[in-house]
Amino acid sequence: MESSSMLEHFAEELRLARADRGLSQAALAEALSYSGALVAKVETSERRPSLDFARRCDVVLAADGRFERIQRRISRETVVPWFRDWAGIEQETTALRSFEPLYLPGLLQTEGYARAILAGAGLFAADEVEQQVTARLDRQGVLTRDRPPLLSVVVDEYALRRRVGGSEVMREQLRHLVKLGSALPRVRIQVVPLSTGAYAGLDGPFVIATTATGEDVVYLDGQRHGQVIDRSEYVRQMVEVWESIRGEALSQQQSLDLIAEMAETWN
Repeated sequence: MESSSMLEHFAEELRLARADRGLSQAALAEALSYSGALVAKVETSERRPSLDFARRCDVVLAADGRFERIQRRISRETVVPWFRDWAGIEQETTALRSFEPLYLPGLLQTEGYARAILAGAGLFAADEVEQQVTARLDRQGVLTRDRPPLLSVVVDEYALRRRVGGSEVMREQLRHLVKLGSALPRVRIQVVPLSTGAYAGLDGPFVIATTATGEDVVYLDGQRHGQVIDRSEYVRQMVEVWESIRGEALSQQQSLDLIAEMAETWN
């Protein structure tokens, strides 16, 4: 079976086993210690179950390892419809480690900067740009919720120097970074200075998300679609790349000082 049909197979088995035991989605979610929304998404094949989720299903539904076996056969590398799956994962994480060599990450963008990035791509009509901007700003709510994830961002100094949307947009954007980095204790922003030369980050942007169950997944941003990868060997390598990149970055305080200084050069 290919991965999508294995995903449907998992969903169907879960619905049947739950019905057999006379459990509602909410009751099953409580027994699994997962959200009802996640159970609903797994049952409609919208979300790929994690190994932890599958193992808990086996225990709660006395399924003798069946769910783990199906989960392991679901493709280890799912290419997701443009961003939809990742946006869900992003909202449920305890930690995000993000590296961006070219522009500032979506969770830290101002409205003006986001609009300039999305319009500049030339992929969206004007009304679609506005929808995308709104969606991007909505995602940022994750940073100010009751228990926000620990967000560690490393950007290349180049991203601070690239004129996106003009001087005023850049000045506002860089001041916004300083504000977030200073005001939100769970947001860390570091800069790799241009003086670094060649380093591991030049291969491109990525995000490592740590889920509530302690599992790490990697998100790779492509031109037209994102890719979520949870193969343990690949994830381990990307954590090493992340550590290598962070080793080249200025400290948080040095970084915020540099960003504040650069904000005033955009005039």
